[in-house]
Amino acid sequence: MAVLLVVTGHGELGGTGKRTGWYLPEVAHPWHVFTQAGLSITYASPKGGKTPLDPTSVELFKDDPICKQFMENKDLMGHLDNTTSLADVKASDYKAVFFAGGHGVMWDFPDDVNLQKVTAAIYEQGGVVSSVCHGPAALLNVKLSDGSYLVSGKKVTGFTNAEETAVQLTEVVPFLTETRLRERGGDFVEGPLFQELVQVSGRLVTGQNPASATGTAAAVVKVINSS
Repeated sequence: MAVLLVVTGHGELGGTGKRTGWYLPEVAHPWHVFTQAGLSITYASPKGGKTPLDPTSVELFKDDPICKQFMENKDLMGHLDNTTSLADVKASDYKAVFFAGGHGVMWDFPDDVNLQKVTAAIYEQGGVVSSVCHGPAALLNVKLSDGSYLVSGKKVTGFTNAEETAVQLTEVVPFLTETRLRERGGDFVEGPLFQELVQVSGRLVTGQNPASATGTAAAVVKVINSS
């Protein structure tokens, strides 16, 4: 069984001149969980090709053993340098899609048509849709075949407005994840700042922040195994 793990291809943090990208533990920790569960992983991004790793996440998690193992694995890092374009993804090949965070996703996830098509297709074929931290940016404009938003009426979480304020990026990001999820009809659940929180609403699994990456991936495995 396979999981589609999607990362951002966007590396600029708004107009700050700083770099962003995908957030290391939100890829490394799910990789560890999925591979331990015997799942294969395809790494993809909206446009495919080389993707940027958020340099801040590398520094903050330099002593994290799983992150170190991930970064030292040349084959794994090679996959992130040569991701599959979502235009080339066949949804029927996957039991789940997992959207990693990192602030870059806020610029290239929400309006990507191929992302929306693949996500809706995986969900409607009985698969799991999942995300962590800023990853729910991918879900904001996903509509199902009946015209409803995928997140509407479901318990969801993601990087909270309070957390965005705490990292002083409220005025930098193009929108606030929590606010937009609520606007789409999601029943947003907020936990304490930077503490683990995972929400499972049927086959929709979401995690609040980097601390939730392992738990989110574990919940995805559980849902896959129970379906």
